[in-house]
Amino acid sequence: MYKCRFSTSRQTLTWVPDSFFSSLLSGRISTLKDETGAIFIDRDPSLFAPILNFLRTKELHPRSIDVHLLMHEAEFYGITPLVRKLQLCDELDRSSCGNVLFNGYLPPLDPRSEFTCPISDPGMVRIICGHHNWIAVAYAQFVVCYRVKESTGWQQVFTSPRLDWVIDRVALNAKVMGGSLGDNDKMVAVASGTEIILWAICPDGNGNEIGVFSLHVPVEALFFVGNQLIATSHTGKVGVWNAVTKHWQNQDVVPINSYDTAGSFLILGCNNGSIYYIDVQKFPLRMKDNDLLVTELYRDPSEDAITALSVYLTPKTSDSGNWIEIAYGTSSGTVRVIVQHPETVGSGPQLFQTFSVHRSPVTKIMLSEKHLISVCADNNHVRTWTVTRFRGMISTQPGSTPLTSFKILSLDDIDGHGGCAAGTEIGPYGERDEQQVFIQQNNIPINTNIGAAVCEVRSVDGTSITAFVVHECEGSSRIGSRPRRYLFSGHSNGSIQMWDLTTAMEIAGKVDIKALGGPTEEELLELLDQCDLALTRTPDMSPAASLTHSSRNSMCRYTHLQFYTLKLHAYTITHTVKILQ
Repeated sequence: MYKCRFSTSRQTLTWVPDSFFSSLLSGRISTLKDETGAIFIDRDPSLFAPILNFLRTKELHPRSIDVHLLMHEAEFYGITPLVRKLQLCDELDRSSCGNVLFNGYLPPLDPRSEFTCPISDPGMVRIICGHHNWIAVAYAQFVVCYRVKESTGWQQVFTSPRLDWVIDRVALNAKVMGGSLGDNDKMVAVASGTEIILWAICPDGNGNEIGVFSLHVPVEALFFVGNQLIATSHTGKVGVWNAVTKHWQNQDVVPINSYDTAGSFLILGCNNGSIYYIDVQKFPLRMKDNDLLVTELYRDPSEDAITALSVYLTPKTSDSGNWIEIAYGTSSGTVRVIVQHPETVGSGPQLFQTFSVHRSPVTKIMLSEKHLISVCADNNHVRTWTVTRFRGMISTQPGSTPLTSFKILSLDDIDGHGGCAAGTEIGPYGERDEQQVFIQQNNIPINTNIGAAVCEVRSVDGTSITAFVVHECEGSSRIGSRPRRYLFSGHSNGSIQMWDLTTAMEIAGKVDIKALGGPTEEELLELLDQCDLALTRTPDMSPAASLTHSSRNSMCRYTHLQFYTLKLHAYTITHTVKILQ
């Protein structure tokens, strides 16, 4: 704690009527004085200095101040002319059209429509998922599908009927290849509790209900593998709907902690330390007693629960087929990489490398062409390695090299507003791209100078962000066009906002991202004042694509998304003011 002394006149402090200072000097507010007669005010002296300068000169120099912090102080002191000027500065810095990364806006659905539900916050976006040039947006009791075309932009093409229960999971298949549904049909599915509903979306935008299915246990993951709809539960259930047979069947397996897909293979990580696989493409032709063919692929040497896994298929070559590489994490924090050669398919994968850097259960993992990324339950502690390859196959010389280590703290909203944790995954995003993206959600615009940040996006309409996803859309038919990655953010008012991450990554590659950094200690304390920070975290062993999600009990209702690393140092500052007559 330290004190800072300011000297000024009564006239300077009181020219703004009905302010904090006029009340202070008139005796309406009690005062605490030191031995010299200076009045003690328990506020930040660094912010009081520009306020006092404004009272003296009636001038403001916004480039040298934090507009938002100073506005808060000006409102406390009741300096109305300064508040108005700061609001103008803030409006000049913001635009309803967003910044350079803002790419599009889908307005909220009409509240007068039949989908208005008699529950709290019916218009809040709960989940967003994408496939090819489509996205599916799940609200409380209905789902909406949009598609983008080069000439017309994003269009709403399907809206489901209003359901009797709240949606917890959503899956989208926007590129059905063959099958009895037809080449142009798309499929979308939603789940709540144990129940699943599947629709086919026709070229004209109409939807036909394919069926209502039950897994008989809570659905923890819902996704497509080709034309097959897959539902899994951590209790050990797998449900499959096949587009050819139009048959839904449930299969009991060992309790499931994680999953990933590779081609037509569904890979399951289970709590007995085993990795199982199902060839979804072949199972309709290879059923035995109406059961799926489930095969054990590998068993962990320590028999620890497989809490996260990621499969990488090497490209086929003229002299060899695919190598299958699987990275997985365990409940003890171990990360292992196993490899299966095409010529050793019968003998199963071989253990390639083991990492023992995590001390908490691994919650997410990603193996790509150039990187291995793992995240553990210790406040999202991330470790990354560079993967060395020879002729496209993972190499033992020199092996994987440590690259980075950082944390992405999860700041939980203190009001405990309920939401859907499936809509706020931190990452890594990017599928098998070279550059992976992590997302941190916060509710205060901050100037970052510690750590590494790629970009920050701010809600253009001021509404809270309730769901987000990173998705890559296909390029247009024009020559030279390439796919682009976007961040889709869903908001409390039901709107969807879109951000161009491809441009963000290109900008970050041209500047020193270390200069962008993370929050200062002061800014982090401001964040922590409004949030409950969980110092310990136990992973939710629900399966998720290439990861296991660390669930939260409450939804973050913040208006900003950012990637950074954090440090924390507590401090206290007060100041005194001496009034000259």
